[in-house]
Amino acid sequence: MKIGILATGITPDELLNEYGSYADMFVQLFDQAQRKFEYEVFDVREGEFPGGAEQCDGWIITGSKFNVYQNLPWMQQLKQLILEIHAANKPMIGICFGHQIIAEAFGGKVDKYPGGWGVGLHSYELRGATQFIKAAPTSFTISAMHQDQVLNKPDNAQVFACSDFCQYAGLIYDDRIITFQAHPEFNVSYEEALVDLRKGAVIPTDTAEQGLTTLRSDNAATDSVAVAHWMADFLEARA
Repeated sequence: MKIGILATGITPDELLNEYGSYADMFVQLFDQAQRKFEYEVFDVREGEFPGGAEQCDGWIITGSKFNVYQNLPWMQQLKQLILEIHAANKPMIGICFGHQIIAEAFGGKVDKYPGGWGVGLHSYELRGATQFIKAAPTSFTISAMHQDQVLNKPDNAQVFACSDFCQYAGLIYDDRIITFQAHPEFNVSYEEALVDLRKGAVIPTDTAEQGLTTLRSDNAATDSVAVAHWMADFLEARA
């Protein structure tokens, strides 16, 4: 199975050599879960788009430092591709920025969350449309790094994950697209390094310190490998 990774951002320069790009992190995560795919990466920020939805069997849209409401030309083109992939019945996964731009493509609303930044390890309740998860647990924990959120979800999206901080943390569209606000591809080490790097300059110091506390606790861990299996199962079953 061939997965097209639509790269909408890249790891900060200070962390790139050690951790790889966001696209690399998805490959590493699926490898860790022992799920083997073929990959093709498209840097859509630079205008590198596939020839069409049929070029790959399934698709992933990564996170990004950009805001979807900037509505840059490449974002407009990406939204058209999202609709094309959906119409072609190809499975797709969106993460953070990917989660948000998919929502915008279907008529949702994304903006800065009045509650501020979400960073560090966040836990989410699983509920509602979890039919794509085998033996679904009641909750899961992964790394969060966002100030923007989906504030109004599209009509064709159902919620499968939520928290007090993020009511639309996981969305499923017509059993063909699943999206996560947080980052299953970020391990604890990378998330800690990223929060530390952004503390004060981008993320308010108090918020960053709260996030770092979750990352530096003795039992700090994510359910990323479990989420990788959910994503892989979803892609394979619908390809």
